[in-house]
Parts: sequence; C-alpha cells; structure tokens
Amino acid sequence: MDTITQLVTIAAVVLGGLTTYATNQLMERSKRKDGLRLRWDEKKLDAYADYVGLVRTSIHIAVLLYEVREEIRQMPRTEHELSMELTEASGAQARAFERIMLLAGDEVIEAAHAVQENLAAIGWQARGLVDGTLADWRALHTGAFKAINRFHEAARADLGVRGRFEGEQHTARGLLLPGARSADEASGQI
Repeated sequence: MDTITQLVTIAAVVLGGLTTYATNQLMERSKRKDGLRLRWDEKKLDAYADYVGLVRTSIHIAVLLYEVREEIRQMPRTEHELSMELTEASGAQARAFERIMLLAGDEVIEAAHAVQENLAAIGWQARGLVDGTLADWRALHTGAFKAINRFHEAARADLGVRGRFEGEQHTARGLLLPGARSADEASGQI
C-alpha cells in the first residue's frame, strides 16, 4: 500500500469515529432532554391531580358546612367543626395552587386562578360571610365546575394529552347539591 492509500484509510477511520461520537452525543443529549421533560411532566401531572383533588375536597366540605348551616342536613359534626375543616382543606388546596404556579404554563395558571376565585366565593357563602339563595349557591357551583373543566382542558393541553371533553352536560354532572325544598327555593325567591 502506498502512503496516500494509508492516509485515506486513516482519515476514513478518524472521520467514522468522529461521526459515531457526534451521533452518540446527540442521541444521549436527546435522551437526557426527553428524560427531563418526562420527569417534569410527571411532576406536573401529580401537581395537577393533587390540586383538583384538594379543590374537590374543599368543595365537598363547603357543601356540608352550607347544608348544616342552612339546616338542610343534620350531622354529628357542628358548624364550627366543619368551618375548621374547611379552613384546613382550603390551606392544603392553597399550597397545591402554589405548586401549580411553580410548574404550569400561563394557560394552566390562568385556569387555576379562575378555580381559586370560584372556590373562594363558595367558601364565603358556605361560611355565611355573604348572603345568597340556594339558587345562588347552585350558580356558584356551576361556575366552579366550569372553571375546573377549563383547568382540566388547559392541563391536558400542557401535558400533551389528546382529546377533549366539553359541554354543559359534563359540567352539570359534577354538581352534588341538594334539590330545592320548595317551589320558592327552586325559583330563587328565598
């Protein structure tokens, strides 16, 4: 073999080695990026699920408090005990909201703010801080569940989940409120 052939062979081996090294580096970098994205998506999913769960817990306790305060339901727990439970649940839910603020994108954060506003209104009426009829109470819950559904949509989009759920039928399914006791309550007269 002459010198030129040997140099071409060595150059080809070096070029092949460099190409293999560069390809492996790019693949490893891509794997690390995907792993990091997956890890953050898992944290987001956990944060979103925890938040919605704590929102639902707060709403449930608010309903119990409202029903006891309005004498719609008799329970072994007092109005004070339920009010304290609601305070604790609201604190846990507020901490979960802060996780959303740290992990989520703008659309999810805006949707979570709407949930927070609706949840605060429910808590105020449940505690008797604002007056309202049973119809007003139902409207607050309808607004809250619409806000929760918007949060779900934004969170799903943020996580890259395909498919949608929309519509009034889905929102109405979330209402776990007592029926009106009289025709006046149903029309909002009381």
